[in-house]
Amino acid sequence: MKGFLGIDVGSVSTNIVLLNDHKEVLISLYLRTKGNPIKAVQDGLQDISVQLAGTGIDIAGVATTGSARRLAGVVVGADTVKNEITSHAVAAIFVQPEVQTVIEIGGQDSKLIIIRNGVVVDFAMNTVCAAGTGSFLDHQAVRLQIPVEEFGQLSLQSNNPVRIAGRCSVFAESDMIHKQQMGYSLPDIIAGLCEALTRNYLNNLAKGKDLKSPVLFQGGVAANVGIKDAFEKALDKQVLVPEDHHVMGAIGAAIIARETVKNKGSTDFKGLELSEFFYRAESFECNHCPNICEIINIFRDDVLLARWGSRCGRWEQEAHHILTSSKRW
Repeated sequence: MKGFLGIDVGSVSTNIVLLNDHKEVLISLYLRTKGNPIKAVQDGLQDISVQLAGTGIDIAGVATTGSARRLAGVVVGADTVKNEITSHAVAAIFVQPEVQTVIEIGGQDSKLIIIRNGVVVDFAMNTVCAAGTGSFLDHQAVRLQIPVEEFGQLSLQSNNPVRIAGRCSVFAESDMIHKQQMGYSLPDIIAGLCEALTRNYLNNLAKGKDLKSPVLFQGGVAANVGIKDAFEKALDKQVLVPEDHHVMGAIGAAIIARETVKNKGSTDFKGLELSEFFYRAESFECNHCPNICEIINIFRDDVLLARWGSRCGRWEQEAHHILTSSKRW
């Protein structure tokens, strides 16, 4: 049996999905990145190697996505590297072919994807402010000493959500503390926070966009029923949460890997034993021109795997020459 890997590496989580040739999920992993995307990918592949032992399933293709998609692609030997918009859209259309709006909120950023007739026609991303992302919710959960998984249920207990200033994570936290000092109940404050984050998302990403049904809510934050409820109230529409909402980017990448390999006939995947190698990243500034580009080098042991970062392509060309002429490689 053939298996296709999708690897979605973000700042908070690293998600890995293995699909069979019928696009059915065989394995789904949700790992914490913990600031080390290479180790997270290695740990995930080691876990998959254990689960696949004796099953007769071969990895026939792999694709990477997420904020560290290029790094992960170099490490695993990806057949293709795709941005998050494409991966999430592909997964959404697979789950709900009629989907027209995709709301995606992850740990680092948030995205809005507009789809018409199975084609992405518009999108928006928020990669600047933490307000409205999973990392901010995690931070508030730690501050309030409440598991973030309980946020949604607590918000649904609210009878009178308070208004929280949600345009900035710093102001939102200050406003929450102020509301606590005024004696508001915790469910009312958390419900107000859910509404504030929803309001911030729509104000930043949905301006001038027609959010038509069906609406899919993807990403780790989709597990928060309070945020889902706030979106349904704000949009006056039903919001659907896929069963595998937390790994949709990886599912999309795996589907793309399947199609890519079918077209090219082979895979560049370097094998599940990648967990046994040592990888490191180094960087330097290129002073060749006023751009002062930061050049990233990726090594496996002492062997240069890849180099990127220059706007002009100067260092990528040099890396290609090194790799093709190196006897060790």
